[in-house]
Amino acid sequence: MLPESETYVRYRVERGAAILTLDSPRNRNALSTPLLAQLRRGLDSAADDPHVRAVVLTHTGGTFCAGADLGESSGSPEEAAAQRTRDMIALLRRILELPKPVIGHVDGHVRAGGMGLVGACDVVVAGPGATFALTEAKLGLAASIISLTVLPRLAPRAAAHYFLTAERFGSEEAAAHGLVTVSTGDPAATVGELLSDLRKCSPQGLAESKRLLTMRMLEDFDRYGDELAAQSARLFGSDEAVEGISAFLQKRPPYWATPE
Repeated sequence: MLPESETYVRYRVERGAAILTLDSPRNRNALSTPLLAQLRRGLDSAADDPHVRAVVLTHTGGTFCAGADLGESSGSPEEAAAQRTRDMIALLRRILELPKPVIGHVDGHVRAGGMGLVGACDVVVAGPGATFALTEAKLGLAASIISLTVLPRLAPRAAAHYFLTAERFGSEEAAAHGLVTVSTGDPAATVGELLSDLRKCSPQGLAESKRLLTMRMLEDFDRYGDELAAQSARLFGSDEAVEGISAFLQKRPPYWATPE
């Protein structure tokens, strides 16, 4: 486990915006236990600060988020998966329930659980360095919990394609299929323009408008959350997932990968 004494998420407030920066480049901003905890604390700080009008979720390095930290070990695979799932559900709910808009500023690779973060953001700006992939099927897993935030964003046919093939796609495709809001060559400038617009809106107006946008997703958390959490834990403890994760960490094909 990564020590939480280190900083994995940097927090600053700038002109009414709380900037949360994923800053764990050595594991490609993977969703480790300390990163998840620090990200939740940052969201709590933003929610409690009356001077913060919006939140920007961004990253350092060439990867926005690589998904679950598969190298993090504590207990059995099922126990570790169950804890990760609880932490991830809590984090995604916190983003959706936050009474302030959350803007995703992405200009790097987004994989697996990172897609759940993107789906939870209210507005997402993607730069030319952004790529996206739902890689779970290659590991013997499924995008269980993150489906709660990804499926409402992606067009149905695109969702079926990317969930089943694990194919990588770029920012333009992500915008065309609804996963991101804007694909742009200058994401920082676009985020700045969005923040300028949000500063003109009332806190109450933003909070109540966001509630309209997220209430149905949150209903799905209540309806399907337990079932998807159980699926995630079961899959992580399965023989195929153990082989898929081992193959990934050892940089080799899993036994089920057939020749071209």
